[in-house]
This record gives sequence, structure tokens and C-alpha cells, in this order.
Amino acid sequence: MELTLLHLYPDAMSLYGEYANLSVLRRVLELMGVEVTVRSVGLDDTPDFSDAGLIYMGAGTERSQKWALEALRPHVQPLKEAVERGVPLLFTGNAMELLGSAITDQSGRVWPGLALAAFETREGERRTVEDVVAHTPLWQDPVVGFMNKCSATQGVTTPLFAQLSLGTGNCPGEQGEGYVEGNVIATHLAGPVLVKNPAFLNWLVGRMAAFQGWTLPEPLPQLPYQHQAYDVTVKELTARAGGHHGERSSV
Repeated sequence: MELTLLHLYPDAMSLYGEYANLSVLRRVLELMGVEVTVRSVGLDDTPDFSDAGLIYMGAGTERSQKWALEALRPHVQPLKEAVERGVPLLFTGNAMELLGSAITDQSGRVWPGLALAAFETREGERRTVEDVVAHTPLWQDPVVGFMNKCSATQGVTTPLFAQLSLGTGNCPGEQGEGYVEGNVIATHLAGPVLVKNPAFLNWLVGRMAAFQGWTLPEPLPQLPYQHQAYDVTVKELTARAGGHHGERSSV
């Protein structure tokens, strides 16, 4: 079994060490016997989506986000064709905002988005920097992460996370955070979110395996350090949120 992880613009869009998301994905897939290639795409490159098993982009500054948007715009049609074929796509941090119809920056300039989703984003002067505890019906365990954004994203009807017990949603006052529709997955959570959340990682591996037509081993390979770090983090953050953490899922 072979699989290519396509990493879009890691030089510009890896503000919080997002490369680690692909590192942990690669490690788990290799334990499954998959031969994994991580192919990086630079801002001046023409991305080849033809053999991608996952398309990934992480977070960047507001300026580098616009660089990434303009670099990817000429290639949006093959990107959409890859998504329509069923290639899973994961954008984290403010890379999520590229998927919508538009981004309005602080000066009022409107940047047309890639239009893989119908939501819109507006940047403001107030920056949200906070830890997050989120919940989704897609898997059992809560998600822990970190958010640093100066934007509000409106019009998301299918959020990835349906409820937050700590942190801010796509818009202030909203419970929903992120976006999921079919195989397009996005969240404002930045950094190594898959390293921090074994259940999120396993769910994504399942989506990738389904696209490839593979049967997953039971159970999936486990990386013990992940669970140890997750247990400590979720205990601390859910205590701050006034929540309760039950037993960890075996999913």
C-alpha cells in the first residue's frame, strides 16, 4: 500500500509547527504497513493533486494566508476535481478561511476565496488567543487545541465541532467551530492538533482509508505518548471549563 500526503505551502503556512500533523499521520500509516510519501508544495510550484491521499494546509500569518490564497487560486479547478474524486482535505488554523467564498481584511479589501464552501470571513482588530475544548458527534472524545485568530467566519451550516466547553466558535457567541462537508475538513485550531487528539487522528485515518478502499486493522496502531499528553491536557482544560472528562474512547 502506498499513499501521498500533499502538504501545501509549508514554508508560509506552518506557523505553529503544523508539519507535525503529517509526521504523526505518517507514523501511524507506516505502522499499518503503508509506504508514505510527504510531498511539499511551494508558493511558486504547480501542485499535483492526481495521486494525493490527503491534501493539507496549516496556519500562517494574515499576510502569508493571502500569499497562499493567491498561490492556490490558479489551481482551484484541479483542487476541486480532487475533492470531487473523494480526496480528503484538511485545512487548519486560518487556512480554513481560504475554503470559503471571501475574506474581508481589516482594510476592507475583499479577497475572493476558493469557494469550496459558502461561508465568508471578516477580519477585525480584536485577536482571539485561547485554548479550546470542543465536542463533535463524529467521535467520542473531546478535542483540545489552541486558537489564534482575528476573524469571524459566518455562514457555516455544518461545523466540525458542534459544541465548545472552552473557547470561541466560528463567530463570537456561536457554539459551532470549524467546517466539515463530505471529505472537506477544516478548523481554526492551529498547531499539531492531530498529535494532541488521538481520536481525531484515528477518525481522519479512517476517512483516508475509506477513500483508498483499504480495510483498517483492528485496533489501529497506538502511539502511547499521544494518549499520555492528551489525558494530561484534557484534564487541565476541562477542569478550567468546568466540564467532566469520561473514559477515553477506544475508537
